[in-house]
Amino acid sequence: MTQVQPYLLWVGHAGEGRDVRNLYAKEIRAVVQLAIEERSLELPREIILCRFPLVDGCGNDAALLSAAICSTAVLVAREVPALVCCGAGMSRSPAIAAAALSMAKSMPPEEALEIVSRHCPTDVLPGLWREIVENITC
Repeated sequence: MTQVQPYLLWVGHAGEGRDVRNLYAKEIRAVVQLAIEERSLELPREIILCRFPLVDGCGNDAALLSAAICSTAVLVAREVPALVCCGAGMSRSPAIAAAALSMAKSMPPEEALEIVSRHCPTDVLPGLWREIVENITC
């Protein structure tokens, strides 16, 4: 799990979303889970859980993408410490984190993705990124 500094936003993989001890250690108050292939996380009641079952590639529902982006953007804008996680933590997580950062901080999506990429390994699928950029609106 890697923080996208200076924001209270972390990007990680599914296993890190299940690591409650580490979530508490980093004072994370919300987890945005994105992988359709992963089971829903079981977190303590005081941790916010937002689950958006996205596929890693093309074919995601526009309303679902928009909900994932907007929910994460609100967490970023309100400075709620949040982890965005998916299967491997290299495509959906950084892409949604970048889209949320773009919305919350009024910057171009490509600039936001570059910021996220400086903090963690990324391998965002082009079709997924195209769909995300088309849905950066609330």
